[in-house]
Amino acid sequence: MIQSLPDQLRSSVRFLGRILGDVIKAQDGEALFNRIEEIRQASVAFHRDADPQSAELLERRLAGLSLPDTVRFAHSFACFLQITNIAEDQIQRRRGQAGDARDDTLAGVLRTLKDEGVDPEQVVAFLRDALIAPVLTAHPTEVRRKSVLDRTHAIGADLDAFEHARSDDEREQAEAELLRQVSIFWRTRLLRNAKPGVGDEIETAVSYFERSFLIELPKLYAHWARRLHAAEPLPSFLRVGSWVGGDRDGNPFVTAEVLRHALARQSRAALQYYLGRLRALGAELSLSGDLAQITPELQALAERSGDNSAHRVDEPYRRALGGVFGRLEASYPRLTLDARAPSSSLPAEPYSGPDAFRRDLQIVQDSLVAKQGPRFTEGPLPELLRAIDCFGFHLATIDLRQNSAVHARVVAELLAGAGVCTAYEELDEQARCDLLLGELGHGRLLFSPFAAYSEETQREYAVLQVAGEARRLYGPEAIKAYIVSNTTSVSDLLEVYLLLKEVGLFHPGPQPRADVLAEPLFETIADLRAAPQTMRDYLSLPLVAALLSEQRLQEVMIGYSDSNKDGSYLTSTWELHQASKALATVTQDAGLRLQLFHGRGGAVGRGGGSSFDALLAQPEGTIGGRIRVTEQGEVVANKYADPQLTRQSLETLTAGVLLASLRRPSNAPPAAVNGEVMDALAAAAFSSYRKLTRETPGFVEYFYSATPINEIMELNIGSRPAQRQGRRSIDGLRAIPWVFSWSQSRTMLPGWYGFGSAVEAAGASIDQLRELYETWPFFNTTLANMEMVLAKGDMNIARRYAGLVEDRPLADNIFGLIRAEWDRTCEAVLAITGQSVLLEKNPDLAEIIRSRLPYIDPLNHLQIELIRRRRMGDADAAVREGVHLTINGVAAGLRNSG
Repeated sequence: MIQSLPDQLRSSVRFLGRILGDVIKAQDGEALFNRIEEIRQASVAFHRDADPQSAELLERRLAGLSLPDTVRFAHSFACFLQITNIAEDQIQRRRGQAGDARDDTLAGVLRTLKDEGVDPEQVVAFLRDALIAPVLTAHPTEVRRKSVLDRTHAIGADLDAFEHARSDDEREQAEAELLRQVSIFWRTRLLRNAKPGVGDEIETAVSYFERSFLIELPKLYAHWARRLHAAEPLPSFLRVGSWVGGDRDGNPFVTAEVLRHALARQSRAALQYYLGRLRALGAELSLSGDLAQITPELQALAERSGDNSAHRVDEPYRRALGGVFGRLEASYPRLTLDARAPSSSLPAEPYSGPDAFRRDLQIVQDSLVAKQGPRFTEGPLPELLRAIDCFGFHLATIDLRQNSAVHARVVAELLAGAGVCTAYEELDEQARCDLLLGELGHGRLLFSPFAAYSEETQREYAVLQVAGEARRLYGPEAIKAYIVSNTTSVSDLLEVYLLLKEVGLFHPGPQPRADVLAEPLFETIADLRAAPQTMRDYLSLPLVAALLSEQRLQEVMIGYSDSNKDGSYLTSTWELHQASKALATVTQDAGLRLQLFHGRGGAVGRGGGSSFDALLAQPEGTIGGRIRVTEQGEVVANKYADPQLTRQSLETLTAGVLLASLRRPSNAPPAAVNGEVMDALAAAAFSSYRKLTRETPGFVEYFYSATPINEIMELNIGSRPAQRQGRRSIDGLRAIPWVFSWSQSRTMLPGWYGFGSAVEAAGASIDQLRELYETWPFFNTTLANMEMVLAKGDMNIARRYAGLVEDRPLADNIFGLIRAEWDRTCEAVLAITGQSVLLEKNPDLAEIIRSRLPYIDPLNHLQIELIRRRRMGDADAAVREGVHLTINGVAAGLRNSG
């Protein structure tokens, strides 16, 4: 009998829990294990029975813990929740082994499209102009150390080995290895001792490429080629980008030297992978020229290698690959800034770029296919060629990003220093644009090496200089886009081109050209509403039309996190939807295609949720086979730390893009009717949300007291400061800690607040909303994400966090507002979805969440008490450690909390 998903999860969790229990007993004794087990059983009983006596027993046991035992308990439950994640990931890998049977795979999409009259040949043709790019960022919501991720990865591999053991002996060996790895994990510090620097973030990002992307992406292309029966190699439409080392917005630690280091470190990973594969190919391709025919091109490549060893005189493939290896190794020091002793003794000239390297390997491949047959169209050499296509010498394209306010200050200083304009920032928008367009029309530079500039201007200029060097060294794929945060006007984009001109990345003249394109990021509700007009004005400029004349495409980034913090989950989701549609029209009117870059986070309040469902919920005509999307925080590890999960995640993303782009238009109710309803709902949700967060007296004090925001800002989880300014404010706080802190307190406010009031105030009937839910993917996905958030929240626990607020009348008032809106929202969701309890129609997810709560809730209880002690002046280091361990454990339990 096949087990259900919850049964499989329970079975794996029990097994790993027993292993962890055995380790605790062996290393810390029965007494500690028994205390932990008593609390666990009391919490399970409380959640099972909802019995007040069980609740009292649980509270007594938690209150009776000494401070050292509290820390050990927090460590143990955090470890257990990490183990639960391992078990869940194992089930996800099993799900992936079902392969083509799933709907969110290429095969599943091909089945759906076939029913709609789209054949594989049309899909292949469509992919020729497609781009799908997940982009890794270093946004700080990943609380796990890399050492913890490595240990959980090892435990997961051992769990797979145990499950696949074919004999009792193999099973015993696998269990023994599990015990060893869990023992190491139990004694591994969960918390970082120091805040990670940007260099650490670069290492972490590169590790995903080394462990997963470099290996799995070429294999995935080969799998897709087989499924599509492609006669020619598929275009390399799926690529992986990065912001790590190039994202300077709010992070003063990302400097020119950091960008140079990021590029060199990425290149080192790519070249080391290529060199390793070349060694393996050289060992494998032992074909003798006396026994196998070769092409003249391969013969010439072998002769050019300089390999005249008598041992390989009749082995042209080995000789040719030896020469390729030598040339790549000669390229290594220049590209990686890492002088290493060459292992090849052959004389070799460095490659001018990845294209020359690939051409040599293509000669080898062509000879094998021409003379040995089509069986060589698959295998390690075609996979290496694909890797070079996707990763080049740069590994991942790095985006530059900076805030528009910084550009304005730097441009103002350069213009003043050159005597062009002494008060640029005082000019109105039209005057700014006229001035900037004039400067972009000629070749005169503003920067002088003899002038004294502010530190900010020198820093920005140095970063752009390195960007120019990088493109010359690694190729044009190394850096292609400059993201302008907080874009509000056309001048915000023109300022970037003026700065790029200073370092030779913008070329004025009769046919102006930009090597790096400025791309807007619209973040707040107001900016999203203004985005279509801003882009219409921008694209109407002759200069911009000339810059985009070759690629005929404009990328626009839209921000989920800040728009949510600004205006509520429902309003943000709808404004993003509306802006996407309007931007598609604007770019089409300009004769261009739109490429949206979705700035999503892990939590629902930051655009999280199922990527497949989110893609299908996008407005028709806004994807068109081209999309970029950020991957942030804990989501990066959840999706890409494991090679098999990486493959599943990339295929799911690709399947969603293809289906959203190629499916026939839906038969949903008329868009105008939907829009009227959503306009009313979004307006009412915005009003309700802003009334609480911006108009309620004392709300800022409540937030900073009733959530662990201050304690989160102390965590060593990222190099970027949590606040844009020193003073306490909602607007000055970054969206990541805003969402993270509400998640920790189990209020989950950014993922739902305002919806209940919106349903009451908007005037739409429940029957009308139910019809939208059943027929419109956008509304269905919006509610599904909200429902998941509500299922993870707990107002009883949130009330206890409210108890941390010293001003009791203030706490009672604001928590009362939150609780009333929670009740309204739950009631509305249940009425619209036709359920009696949350997630009634998704029992697997409901059970997965319920199974975690007995381990999360006690951590919340301890977190509250430890925060209370700390805020009352208890400076004991164990109190601080305990708080941070509980944050670690709650985040592990919720999984998508940031």
